[in-house]
Formats: sequence, C-alpha cells, structure tokens
Amino acid sequence: MTIRILIGAGLAFLVTAALFILMPYLIETADKTLDEKPRTKLADIQMPETDIETRKDQKPEKPKVPDEPPPDMEQPEMDDPNPEMEVVNMTPSQSLDLTNKTGGLSASDGEYLPIVKVAPIYPRRANSRGVEGYCTVEYTVTKSGTTRDVTPVDCNPPGYFERASVKAAEKFKYKPRVVDGEPIEVPGIQNRFTFELEK
Repeated sequence: MTIRILIGAGLAFLVTAALFILMPYLIETADKTLDEKPRTKLADIQMPETDIETRKDQKPEKPKVPDEPPPDMEQPEMDDPNPEMEVVNMTPSQSLDLTNKTGGLSASDGEYLPIVKVAPIYPRRANSRGVEGYCTVEYTVTKSGTTRDVTPVDCNPPGYFERASVKAAEKFKYKPRVVDGEPIEVPGIQNRFTFELEK
C-alpha cells in the first residue's frame, strides 16, 4: 500500500516538473506577429439621457348631467299573430246582485274582469285546406282568476278549431268576482273565437 502511494507521488512530481519546463518553451516559440498588430478600440456606447415621466392614476371625469331628460321612447306596436281573428266575450244572461245584505254597495265587491286574453293559433290543417269558421268555449273562472273545465260547446265546422280554442282559453287570466270581500268562482262563462284567413 505504501509502495503505491510512493509511486503515485513520484509520478505526480515528474509531471509537474515537465510542465514547468515546457511552459517557457511554448511561450518563446509562440507567433510574435499577434502582439505587433494594432489594437482596435471599441467605440464607447453612450445611452442618451431620457426623462422618465411618472404618471399618477388620473380619475375619469364625471359624465355631464344633461340639462333636459331624453324624450320618451315610443312604445312599439305588437303585431297580433292572427290579425283577422275576432275574440268575443260571451257571458250568459244572468241577474247581477251587486248589493250586500245591508242594502249598500261594498267597496271590495266587484264583477270578474278579463286581464289577459290569448288569441289561438290557427290550426295547420284548417289553414292548409283554407277552412274558416268559429268556436265557442265554456269555462269556469276560479277564485284565483284562472280558467277551469274549458270545453268547446259550439264550433263550426266541427273537428277543426276545438283544440286550438281550448288551449287559448286555458291561458286566460281574470280578476275574480268578489262578493262580501271574498272571491268566488263564476261558472258558465263563454268565449267565441272567429277563425278567418288573411285575404
């Protein structure tokens, strides 16, 4: 083990000594023309002085309040899906007792009033065949103002307009009848739909 260490140290000494002897020889035998060439001087790079402006966050200006309010926009006219269709409200003849038991008229009492009436969609089969006519439906106005038990009672020609009329009447909305301050149902209300094609 010690012999290997001695051999390694001796070899390291020999390599180091050889390098010290070789380095001056290499320097002496180098190309001398490299040192004789004039040196090129690089131009100095100068950065122009620039003023850096620091901007503060500016708040946007408040919008000016107009002196006069804008004119009112005209309400667009809504086209009726079936302009030639006539919707008629038919009610059975009946005596209306608008007085309460004390003989005076109550401020909270009142008759049912239609609020929303929907026009029926012209049946495709009747439209393609050019069929015109009418259909009367009968229903009950409930305490909440909706319709119930909608049934066709008089339709001409039969078999064309019943379904469309019932669907339309089911979407009706009423202000219910009020008697003695309480809403009540009103049966036997009739509504007639007239179906006419555009000419």
